Amino acid sequence: MALAKSVFEADGRYGRFLHPLAAGAFAGLGHAPVNWGIPTVLGLMWAYYLVSMSISTKSAFRTGWLIGAGYFAVSLNWIVEPFLVELATTGWMAPFALLMMSGGLALFWAVASWLTARFGRGVWLWACFMTLAELERAYVFTGFPWAMPSYAWVNSIVAQAAAWIGPHGLNFILFLTAASVVSLHKVYGLRISVGALAALTVLSFVPTPRLSMPDHGPVVRLVQPNAPQHEKWARDKIEVFFERQLRFTAEPGNPDFVIWPETAIAVPIPYSDELFQEMAAIAGDAQIITGIQRIDGELSYNSLVALDKTGAVEQVYDKHHLVPFGEFIPLGDQLARFGLRGLAATDGAGYARGPGPQVIALDGIGPVLPLICYEVVFPQDLRTQARPRLLLQITNDAWFGDFSGPYQHLAQARMRAIEYGLPMIRVANTGVSAVIDARGRVVASIPLGQEGYLDTRLPAEMPKTLYAKLGDGPVWGVVLLMTLLVAMFRRRKIIDV
Repeated sequence: MALAKSVFEADGRYGRFLHPLAAGAFAGLGHAPVNWGIPTVLGLMWAYYLVSMSISTKSAFRTGWLIGAGYFAVSLNWIVEPFLVELATTGWMAPFALLMMSGGLALFWAVASWLTARFGRGVWLWACFMTLAELERAYVFTGFPWAMPSYAWVNSIVAQAAAWIGPHGLNFILFLTAASVVSLHKVYGLRISVGALAALTVLSFVPTPRLSMPDHGPVVRLVQPNAPQHEKWARDKIEVFFERQLRFTAEPGNPDFVIWPETAIAVPIPYSDELFQEMAAIAGDAQIITGIQRIDGELSYNSLVALDKTGAVEQVYDKHHLVPFGEFIPLGDQLARFGLRGLAATDGAGYARGPGPQVIALDGIGPVLPLICYEVVFPQDLRTQARPRLLLQITNDAWFGDFSGPYQHLAQARMRAIEYGLPMIRVANTGVSAVIDARGRVVASIPLGQEGYLDTRLPAEMPKTLYAKLGDGPVWGVVLLMTLLVAMFRRRKIIDV
């Protein structure tokens, strides 16, 4: 440990800034497109060591903020992509968006580090305060829980624990594990800590057991038009993409349902009746489900609709968890006068919110929970009174570029399937469209950046999970109680953790 300390302090004043940034950045590498938990664990180990070595609460706050800034700058690098779609208009905002987002989210980790130092440091305290920071990040100001550390384990059997304790419970296990390995090194030396890391590495390669696909039941066709965002609403391209989706709908096969992605149609409701009738005629006996904008008086919604065989709207779902500064901005009409508006908004105020999570009934499938794009990021929003048979996400990931954003979005969809023990059908404009089983495995997909379609039977659901029954409440309660007890004992110097 003396050697490690000398390395960390070798750069003097600059090292106090560079090492925390590097630790956070390394932890962020575990997310998609890598999706391997070991870099995240190693980065968190480094992070805990730096926080534990802080000489004051002030330095702990600074260290925690730098760790968080590095972590979010790497894991959320895709955040610049939406600003590059209209480069001449919004391109200048891209670097500021990344700096503000990573710096703002890093405050949660900074406060956690300050509290750790304030109450005496220690493995349990750091794990508890970091878990609370991630919980708060998921709820405060409508929440933004993208890139939670637990998502880095989505390809490993470790992720299956989310069915019991949810993503935040898994976060706690990861924070505690990383800090414990550092503590083991302090107490028992290099051999034990290396052995623990080796065991974690082996565990990260253990795959999730397969679930068998049913040989009967409804057949669903996923349609991926691959409309680049800068062309999606171009007048000379709108008909091209619409005809492409019609062509894929008419391809040979006998699907029971055909699903188009988010905002797949340029003409909003209530002006889209003729298009709906054309779609229904092409689909034949199959029922079409599509994303579309819906206008109701002065309000505009980002919606999903299910059409009957005549093209009439049978089911409507309006997106309720909107993207701040994307689909709406506070005081949107006033700020629009200065050229500031949501990137995906249709006017200054953006979209209106739907009433909340709603299960819709589809003949042949049963209850289905629709999720439009960003809504899949929030595990707490999937808890509905009636349990669905299927999770259905439609999305337009063309906003997220082609490096990490779409793959991270897919990883979060996979985690929702694990947490709730439900299969998911995911239809994305530019990809990745995927069939996900109830253990979070991708059983079939259309690659990113390709046009095409995919026919599949619905995977089977699993029994209702503990997380689906209890949600985040137990994690909130347990972590808060543990934090209180450990902090009290440490202040009294009764125990040393």
